[in-house]
Amino acid sequence: MKGILGKKLGMTQVFSAEGTVIPVTVIEAGPCVVLQKKDQENDGYEAIQLGFADKKEKRATKPAIGHAKKAGAAPKRYIREIRGIDLGAYELGAEVKADLFAEGEYVDVTGISKGKGFAGVIKRWGQSTGPMSHGSRYHRGPGSMGSIQANRVPKGKRLPGHMGSDTKTIQNLEIVRIDNERNVLLVKGSIPGAKNSFVKIKSSVKK
Repeated sequence: MKGILGKKLGMTQVFSAEGTVIPVTVIEAGPCVVLQKKDQENDGYEAIQLGFADKKEKRATKPAIGHAKKAGAAPKRYIREIRGIDLGAYELGAEVKADLFAEGEYVDVTGISKGKGFAGVIKRWGQSTGPMSHGSRYHRGPGSMGSIQANRVPKGKRLPGHMGSDTKTIQNLEIVRIDNERNVLLVKGSIPGAKNSFVKIKSSVKK
């Protein structure tokens, strides 16, 4: 298992050797710093903690500053753990860059989806509209609640509410190209999140 943190820069397209168009997402992958190594003896599991994107010390808490200084690094804006890796291959304070991966590898990308605000059931859950004639008086409502016992809404009932801003993972995305000088990955397809949002890239668990 390999992993790195990065930032979604946007989407573009490239051409394959056969001349077909491939839509790709451009990800600035690293450089990341190994802030901590967690082992079975002290933490109960094995993982490395990576930090990406420097943060000004005046905007960081004292515990965050002290934690980063143990690795000889500045405080980071985005910190995540990567499990299932070989701890012996990483050193505290070491840099992890885009050359960790190779073209043709498959990865899983995790990010936070775009927030849509408060949405109704038609936009949020894809439900159908009611009759749109003037006399129906029912167009975009959530519909009947069914038999509600003890005046409560059943758990999981699809109702209007906050849409988006959820942690999502897109699996089995192919790395089409790598620019090691700029630490950029071109990943086939789309990934969660808006432009300039942070993402976590890991080796695919299904490939």
